[in-house]
Order: sequence, then structure tokens, then C-alpha cells
Amino acid sequence: MSETRLLALRYPNRLLAGRLAEIWDQGMAALPINPLLPAAEVRELLEQLRPHSIEDKTGVTELPDGVAMDEDVAVVLTTSGASGTPKGVELSHSALTASARAYADRLGTQPGERWLCCLPISHIGGLGILIRSRLAGTTPVIHDRFDVSAVAGEAGTTLISLVPTTLVRLLDAGADLSRYSAVLVGGASLQDAQAERARAAGVHLVQTYGMTETCGGCNFDGRSLDGVEMKVVDGQILIRGATLMNRYRLRPDLTAEVLRDGWLHTADRGRIGPDGILEVLGRTDDLILTGGELVSVTEVENLLQTHPQVADAAVAGISDYRWGQAVAALVVPAGGAIPSLKDLKSFVSLHIAGFKAPKRILIVDAIPRTSSGKIRRQAVRDLLEESTG
Repeated sequence: MSETRLLALRYPNRLLAGRLAEIWDQGMAALPINPLLPAAEVRELLEQLRPHSIEDKTGVTELPDGVAMDEDVAVVLTTSGASGTPKGVELSHSALTASARAYADRLGTQPGERWLCCLPISHIGGLGILIRSRLAGTTPVIHDRFDVSAVAGEAGTTLISLVPTTLVRLLDAGADLSRYSAVLVGGASLQDAQAERARAAGVHLVQTYGMTETCGGCNFDGRSLDGVEMKVVDGQILIRGATLMNRYRLRPDLTAEVLRDGWLHTADRGRIGPDGILEVLGRTDDLILTGGELVSVTEVENLLQTHPQVADAAVAGISDYRWGQAVAALVVPAGGAIPSLKDLKSFVSLHIAGFKAPKRILIVDAIPRTSSGKIRRQAVRDLLEESTG
């Protein structure tokens, strides 16, 4: 197989979209980098992923020791880094096209329908919109960043992808999302109350499950897209199909861990019901072992977020002499009232086992999240550990 150059691109959405089209037409591969990333993180990515050059508004800089790509690779996308150092995911033209076709088939999109892209194109959520539009022969409306007023005022599109945080912001602003034939929401788990609120507002909601390694969403509302197989083995979700990544760039060790016998072994826990519907239960690494009992951080977070005095919450296990790990939570208050640890412990214990209740809380203004809305687990743990001294 022949090889080709990898070009790092650090542009805002609109410029990035045009440059990607040029690079693909020239038979090269792209490494999109969010222009908002600080310089230190950019340097780390370049050292780790070794492109041949980097481009931004100031020009092109050739880089030493670039490593060529297989000719079928379209892009290298970095994972969100929610649970550690980001990895470079190699996605082929054929995988991206298979994903775009599966989206169109499941959504039943009609000729001329246009996507609104308000997600970063440096992530799969935004990039996928470009691929789907390219396949359909339509021109997407691209925003450089998410802005409530700009999205609410956009009238020429019929399809949109959001993450839970942006969906809630639009609902809070009273934006009319009912005019969209489909509002896809993914990137992080959507609370039941948020989904119910959206549907009550007339939103044609589609909840997606997937990841960068699967070219984005590969399961809509619990059902796999055509060409995608899913199974659950010992509680872990496994995925197979034409939309899988090639590999993690320059990390054969990590690739071998997750790609085995044609199946992607995800870091997600789930179960498939008798009706074939997939239920995602959280990540395999989101368990806290406290006093010999296992606690799912997702279960506790979801419950805390239903408390009337809690706007948002994130849970982690922190070092504890007595328990080994103690359940602790970052809490964003709702309104002016600040919930107490005693109140939250009592609330949790009314609904689930008492050992799952947080033993410590830290009141914060915001939960550390990635641009796609995922909780940055290591940042949560660091804040909670630091707060205990």
C-alpha cells in the first residue's frame, strides 16, 4: 500500500472545511487541531502524532520526522481526552463514507436537506457533517463556534447535531428546534429529564451512541445502524462493522488492546434487552471500589442531577485511609441555594444504597468537560483530591 503525507490544520471551522476538501482532492491526509488549544497542548500533539507540516492563518511550517500515512486514511482525529492523554484515531475514506450512508439511510434524508454544523470540525461530531453533506451533494451551513443566538436564528437548515449541553442551552433560550427533521444528540449521555423536555418542545430527537473510533454515532435510539454489529460481553460493549477506525496512530500497543478479532472493545458498559435495544450504563473505568463495594459514578451523578438544588454534578473516587476509595462529588448549585453534604447524602440514600452516597462534596461554578460535553474525569479527581488537602 502506498503512503501519503499528513498535514496538521489549525483553522476555525469555515476555513478548515475548505482546506480539508482541498487536501482530500490532492490525496493527502489531515490532522485537524482545534485552534483554541493552548500552544503547549498543540506541541504535545505534534510530537505524539508526527505530521509532516502544520498550517494556520500565519502560514505553513514544515516539521521534522513526519511519519507517512496509509493512502486510504482521510483524517487523524484526536480523542476527547476525557480519561487520559488524547489518542490519534486514523479514519479511512471508506469508513467515513460508510458512516455517512448509514446516517442517511436511518434518517431517511431527502434530496436538498442541509446540515447546520455548529460543532468543532476538529472532532468527529463536526467532521461527520462535512462527510454526510459531501456524499449528499449539499453545502452545509457552518458556524465557527456554537452561539445560541446564531443557531436559533438559522432558518435554512433541516438537520443538526448537538451535544447535551448545547441542546439544553437552546431549550433554555426558547429556540424553536421543532422545525428540524432530526436533532441528533450525542457525545455524552443525555439525562432522561432533558430528553423528555426536548420532546415536549416538539423536538424530533435522535439520541446517538458512538465514538471517534466508530466515525461517530453508530447506534440511534438504542438500535445499531445498518452495517454495524454490537454485542455485550461480560458487561462490555463490543462493536464491529465498516465504520471502525484503522488504528491508533503510532500506537500498535493501544490498537491491539481494543481491536481484537475484528471487534472494537469499547470502554463502555451496557446491556441489550430482549427487544434488541442497547442501554449504555457508563464506562468500564467509572467504577469506585469503596469498602469492598462497587459504585458506578454515572449512577450517582444521574441521581444527584435530579436534586432540586443541583444544576450539575460529577463524581469520582478519591483516596481514603478507611475506605480505600471514598465517593466524592463536584456539585454546581441550582439557583441561589447551596446544598449541604448532609442533604445530598440523605437524598442519595433514599433512592440507592447508602454506601453509594458521597462522603465529600465540593461546590464549584462548573464541571470540567470536554468540548463535546464529556466529563473530564481526571480533572474531577484532581479537584476533589486537592480539596481534601
